[in-house]
Amino acid sequence: MSQHANSPRQKMIGVMYLVLTALLALNVSKETLKAFIVVNENVEQNNDLFLQKIQSTYKTFEQDYNINTNEVASYWLKAQKARSISQKMTEYVNYLKYDLISKIEEISIDSAMSIDLTAIEKKDDYTFPTNYFIGNSEDGSAGRAIELKEKIIKFKQEMLELLDPKYHHKIRLGLETDGVYYNADKEIENWEMHNFYYSILVADIVILNNIITEIYNTEFDIVKTLYETIRAEDFHYDNVNARVISESNYIFTGDSYKAEIVVAAFDTSQNPEAYFKMGIDSLKISQIEQASKLECTQGKIYVDFPALAEGTHKYAGIVRVKNKNGEINNYHFSDEYIVASPSLTVSATKMNVLYIGVENSVSISVPGIPTENLLPKISFGTLKQSSWNNDWIAEVLPGYRQVTISVSALINGVYKEMGVQRFRVKKLPNPTALVANKNKGFIDKELLIAAGGVIAKMPDDFEYDLSFKIVSFIMTIQRGFNVHHFKATNEKFTEEMIKQIMTSNRGQNILFEDIIAQDPVGDKRHLAPIILSIN
Repeated sequence: MSQHANSPRQKMIGVMYLVLTALLALNVSKETLKAFIVVNENVEQNNDLFLQKIQSTYKTFEQDYNINTNEVASYWLKAQKARSISQKMTEYVNYLKYDLISKIEEISIDSAMSIDLTAIEKKDDYTFPTNYFIGNSEDGSAGRAIELKEKIIKFKQEMLELLDPKYHHKIRLGLETDGVYYNADKEIENWEMHNFYYSILVADIVILNNIITEIYNTEFDIVKTLYETIRAEDFHYDNVNARVISESNYIFTGDSYKAEIVVAAFDTSQNPEAYFKMGIDSLKISQIEQASKLECTQGKIYVDFPALAEGTHKYAGIVRVKNKNGEINNYHFSDEYIVASPSLTVSATKMNVLYIGVENSVSISVPGIPTENLLPKISFGTLKQSSWNNDWIAEVLPGYRQVTISVSALINGVYKEMGVQRFRVKKLPNPTALVANKNKGFIDKELLIAAGGVIAKMPDDFEYDLSFKIVSFIMTIQRGFNVHHFKATNEKFTEEMIKQIMTSNRGQNILFEDIIAQDPVGDKRHLAPIILSIN
């Protein structure tokens, strides 16, 4: 575990995890399986909260980097490397999780990523998971467990290398793989056997998600320690500049623009003088008499402008400071802010979905900022502007449960972050298999033959114009006591099928089953059967 104190929620999850792991030595009841599912849900929720906490730390780190680039750059680059190492390790653990589910349930990786743990049929199976992680070895050296252990060791080593050795004592990485472990017979065993030998699927999922918790824990501790090693007294400035630190550069009419103007390496025992003027990029010394004076308290200068008119507003000024020789040094500053009318966007969180394999239309706008000055980015996938309207087209790839779209706006030659929106990534819904626009009921023989085959139709309320391709189906028809099956390898009726339909009688039932359709990504879907009766 990390050195910082765990929250009560984290402690509770840890205790539940240990108790349920101990229960694996007993017969696995339905209640125990349900308990594992509850623990897994809590671990996943905790991981989401931990990830948000890490992102907040990066944001604070980046703000210091933007203010003191030269001094913070080396630490910031190491923090970025920590993020990259952590992401790769997390992706690998997630891959193991979804690969295991897909193999044991005999479904695609994409389906394994979206399936709910409660819907897994073989969640109490331990034979396949044991073979997956341990293999045919007696010490776990022939399965995935040894590979996972080696990656954990490498991960910890790479993360520690980002810190000066004198700070290593501050870090307790967790993810222990070299401890002393005992089996049910009190015999010593290694990490691989202790965690994955005869462990049921649902327990393995919890173990892997708990490893992700430890990865996030390590990333947070490393980045936090990197940030804490930056001390103001360590900075050696070759120049001094005035800085504007605003509460927000995007405000609404009726509010106020508030900021603090500071001078690096400033002596707080004296109050500098500060002047500003609106609507200019730079205030000249000769213009000070035309400028307004700002309030200064204990070496800090404060700005408080009422937001009366919409649009982009800029201002510039000068901070005047006496040095030890009594001479006045002038430090220039400038900034800008946007005033907008309050606007509201309300959307159902369940509808924040991007579908795999389609061009998802996304509306992106910032009040007061023209579209050409917006720079949206998507975390996984591609994002491009539509050629026929002001919308953007987002395309996402399989392998991710969630993506984010962040938007920056170009203001006075500098891109400023406007916000982030999260989207869930989902497979396209299954279409309905139809013959002559029917999937049940009575049909004329001639109309059935004229239909020519089976089609896949998306739901009427589905907004995207796309189609699935029927790759095969079976037509089943009964003649007396005999049942005949005829297979097609595309969407069209075969000649034998047409012959059978032509010779069918009134009331004859015809079943189209084992209908397989291919979606735009190339995955195959099994569609519901069609049952028709001849008029």
